[in-house]
Amino acid sequence: MTITTKRFTINEYERLAELGFFKENDRFELIKGEIIPMVAKGKPHAVCETRLFRELFKLVVDNATLRGQQPIIIPYNSQPEPDLTIVRNRADDYLDAHPCPADILLLIEIADSSLKYDQEVKLSLYAEADISDYWIFNLVDNYLESYSEPYQNLSNKFGYRRKFISLPNESIILPSFPDLTLNLSKVFPG
Repeated sequence: MTITTKRFTINEYERLAELGFFKENDRFELIKGEIIPMVAKGKPHAVCETRLFRELFKLVVDNATLRGQQPIIIPYNSQPEPDLTIVRNRADDYLDAHPCPADILLLIEIADSSLKYDQEVKLSLYAEADISDYWIFNLVDNYLESYSEPYQNLSNKFGYRRKFISLPNESIILPSFPDLTLNLSKVFPG
């Protein structure tokens, strides 16, 4: 007897939410058709996320839209909820549909207990979706991992050609905004 795992489409996943399948405080995301529970956040993660949102809000102002813990659509079977996403401005503020890869200017995850998952599963997912810039605030090693230039290798695996490490006492230019610099010492937990 062969057992197959049910893979959900984005429409099926959203329908489950509409029908009340998930409780109000449940935290899940859809990754390649699988409903994955999201890891609880510790204090360093929460502090980093709060500081990052505050600093990015001051920098980006009206040039783009900041979204925190909001879904993005990666056709046809993924709806992750990254910690922060900078997306193109849109008149409806994405009321008609969540942002898709073409809308995303920078995707950010903050990682401590989820580090390996963010470096492997999500990195591959975002590269396959051709999301040009992906950052991981690595709270385990205390630095920022900046990924750019998605690619597919000969064995059909996806990744990023470039990885750049920035230390907490450095600053980094925001992708898509060459005149905006983020001071990382204002973001990393003390």
